[in-house]
Amino acid sequence: MDRPDHTLLEAVDARTKLAGSNRMEILLFSLGTGETFGINVFKVREVSKTPFITKAPNMPDGVEGLISLRGNVIPVISLGRALNLPGVAGHAGSMMVTEYSKRTLGFLVHEVDRIIRVDWDKVHAPENVSGQSLITAITHLPDGKLVSILDVETILANTFGEAVIGEIPSVDSEREMNIFFVDDSSVARKKIAEVLDKLGVRHKHALNGLEAWTRLQGMASHSQASGRPISEEVDLILVDAEMPEMDGYVLTRNIKDDQRFEGIPVVMHSSLSSEANRAMGKSVGVDAYVAKFDATVLAETLRPYLNKTR
Repeated sequence: MDRPDHTLLEAVDARTKLAGSNRMEILLFSLGTGETFGINVFKVREVSKTPFITKAPNMPDGVEGLISLRGNVIPVISLGRALNLPGVAGHAGSMMVTEYSKRTLGFLVHEVDRIIRVDWDKVHAPENVSGQSLITAITHLPDGKLVSILDVETILANTFGEAVIGEIPSVDSEREMNIFFVDDSSVARKKIAEVLDKLGVRHKHALNGLEAWTRLQGMASHSQASGRPISEEVDLILVDAEMPEMDGYVLTRNIKDDQRFEGIPVVMHSSLSSEANRAMGKSVGVDAYVAKFDATVLAETLRPYLNKTR
């Protein structure tokens, strides 16, 4: 396999300092169609030329085969095929090795361009998208060119199937518990809701950090006007890390800095599972950090905060 491009992705963990500043870095690439796509740098381990790929029988649609990467065998997905883009065959000149949701995958692309730094408030959810979209957000380059940021969690679920959620005992509480959660991935929202339903807790959700913060402020103001604590309406807040408009780190810091939310735990649930990301979560005050997506681990992380008798 060719030597990875260490210059392009040098010291990725050091980029964690961007988290909490409501900024992110996106690795730009193309798929041979003239469009520009992007992926959060935190999810990319390395970039190389397309290596020799071993074909294997009974591979899921979109999986080109397998490669051996430093002693580990990983599947390689054609992003063009995963997105059902016409005329992308033969355009896979580069491979991105990604690591997220406890999986290591190779993504074949036409060409890797460069890394750009953007403010999360300049990253927006795509408008007029119905059903399950593989584009989680869009932003623009300085020249006005559109960048489509991929929902790689949905690509993973579409390729290998969604995680099957087994038996999860309900929480032991003398009253009904309420969770407010936020995630920009439709697949993640669906699976989180399944876990919360099995736990037997009520839940509301938002689609991005800014929407979540706006709704939480509204709920706190309403509770304050009614003369009762917000904790009677929300027992726990579950946040994603990377989201359009406002990331989960800034959202967490806003919650922790607002005395109206004092005593309400914030759990970060993210496909970014490196120690650097966990450390950043801790620095902004999250009460727990859990990697996506293991239903049992998520349930058991939430349970101690919900088994209450108050």
